[in-house]
Amino acid sequence: MKRQTGDGAEISSSARDTPKSLRTRARILDAAMTLFAQIGYHAANNAKISEAADLTRGAMLYHFVSREDLVEAAIGHIQTQRNALFEAAAKDIGPGEDVSEHAIESYWQLLHTVPFIAFAELEAVARTDATVCACLATAQEAFDRAQIGGQSTAMVSAGAGPRFQTTRDLARFMLEGLARGGVTYDQEARTERLLAVIKRATHMLNRKGSVQDLWPD
Repeated sequence: MKRQTGDGAEISSSARDTPKSLRTRARILDAAMTLFAQIGYHAANNAKISEAADLTRGAMLYHFVSREDLVEAAIGHIQTQRNALFEAAAKDIGPGEDVSEHAIESYWQLLHTVPFIAFAELEAVARTDATVCACLATAQEAFDRAQIGGQSTAMVSAGAGPRFQTTRDLARFMLEGLARGGVTYDQEARTERLLAVIKRATHMLNRKGSVQDLWPD
């Protein structure tokens, strides 16, 4: 199978699948992910991405003939990185550690890593960019179903069904909203209080506490 570069030259898919070519593609996608997180999707144009990857524009076009090709591949790359971080966090629990509290702390930390920040940036862009929205939809559903909906069961609670799913969703979306909304003053103390309430709410919904525990005297 052959594809055309921006100048009309044809390249075969096998030529782009050599070890060297795959390493170069990974470098480009790492650069795109990092720039999306650091300066935003629109500011991270192809010229800046190629510069960050230490490539010429022509060299980048060899691998990604259009912005859409690059974005689609970058989303897949970011999703792979998010999955890897999530899986590592799920396994990194100490003996006797509370599972749900570990999950909440872990996800809160993950939301501040480059792959998760980059993905959140793309989700914001997708609201007004149909191309990004279309490229992102599959990755969003995959993460929702396989990661937060399924794999995280072992992290958040040992159970299934609507109540447990709602517990996971509540914790997840509260954490994501807090991470994206930003606390403008008294940041450390307010964030600590909010995280504590999210943990207590999770315990309560999992029938490990009462409503009075949400704000104990």
